Amino acid sequence: MTASAPGQVRQEAGPEGVALILTGNWTLLHYTALSRSVGKLTLDNATPVRLDLQGVGEMDSAGATLLVRLLGAERTQALPESVPGLTPERRELLLTVCDALLHPVLGTRQNRYVFGDVTARIGRASLIIGRDLLTLLDFMGRTLLTFLRVLPRPRRWRLTPLVSHIEQIGFNAVPIVALLTFLVGAVVALLGATVLVDLGLTIYTVDLVTYSFMREFGVLLTAIMLAGRTASAFTAQIGSMKANEELDALRVQGLDPIELLVLPRILALMVSLPLLTFIAVVSGLAGGGLVSLLSLDISVSRYMEIVNAVPLQHFWVGLSKAPLFAFIIGLIGCLEGFKSGASAESVGLHTTSSVVQSIFIVILLDAVAALYFMEAGW
Repeated sequence: MTASAPGQVRQEAGPEGVALILTGNWTLLHYTALSRSVGKLTLDNATPVRLDLQGVGEMDSAGATLLVRLLGAERTQALPESVPGLTPERRELLLTVCDALLHPVLGTRQNRYVFGDVTARIGRASLIIGRDLLTLLDFMGRTLLTFLRVLPRPRRWRLTPLVSHIEQIGFNAVPIVALLTFLVGAVVALLGATVLVDLGLTIYTVDLVTYSFMREFGVLLTAIMLAGRTASAFTAQIGSMKANEELDALRVQGLDPIELLVLPRILALMVSLPLLTFIAVVSGLAGGGLVSLLSLDISVSRYMEIVNAVPLQHFWVGLSKAPLFAFIIGLIGCLEGFKSGASAESVGLHTTSSVVQSIFIVILLDAVAALYFMEAGW
């Protein structure tokens, strides 16, 4: 029997039952021909069957499946060891196929318990948030320790990168911050005038614009702008350096990436954000003043009198939040850069993540600070 001969089965009736004589190769290669040959045979469960495998050349799981289906599970499991041509390997193969047919592995079905799915996803998200928070705290601690180690050593201060980052973060962001806050100030003034005009209190539109920009909008809008503009830039720069193995090169030379890359960026951001906040407050008041002059018939002198009457304490309350926001934005931007992988896709994902995290935490901290200052009476 050649290796390519297809398998065949011949049924012979005898006084002691039915004899099945198998020949050829019972393999997947001849599965179609074997299926037609086996399909022509029908066996009664009560009829004794005598099996002869001496003429079988090769047998794999495909051929064994056809033979098990022909014999039935009970006959297959009860095959005696004295069957001609039934080697221990073939017997084990037939029993394995028989067990697989009797106990099929069901496919994974969709879970119908929607509530369980929701709670599981909430649990996984909580674990991820907790892990990210611990990572952020760890990175914050290492950054502060590096700053304290470098502070008493003026030779290790990196003034050139610091000035360069201040220019990129602060000076280059002045036009967009001023334009945005100017427009928001105009919108706030228009909204306040629309609400207060029916009460005859349009003069208080000036107070609305002044208080909102001094305490909240000036620092918050600036921080959100830098979270989208600067945090993403930090992540992309450090992530690209990691992808190009430049961070490994720094460590091999005995240099600390936190000292060289993180500290100058965070310090530059902590210097730039308060200055940009001041510009944002002035621009917001200018936008409100323009609307007051054109729509509310409030003169510039009258507008400035009302603004000067507002206690300066509110401006300092808003400005005091700027360094904290800057520290958090810079920390998250740099951390996501270190967490990125060696691919461009990973750098992009972590850049998006840094922007989302920075904006979320800035708004959260601003809400907490607003509640604290309100309870403190400031």
